[in-house]
Amino acid sequence: MLHVGPYDEEQITFDYLTMFLEDQQLQRTSKMHTEIYLSDARRTAPDRLKTILQITVAPK
Repeated sequence: MLHVGPYDEEQITFDYLTMFLEDQQLQRTSKMHTEIYLSDARRTAPDRLKTILQITVAPK
């Protein structure tokens, strides 16, 4: 899922991701997540940072 905004607000995106998983009858299978930074934090305003948050899922 794409998170746009400061890194310390990623939990909001994870909350939306949890709701999506429930709607799609999926469950998270990993405790850890992967972050792919699409923006350079040294050159981008915090509210415009883009990060892909990845988790592993499986059907319930």
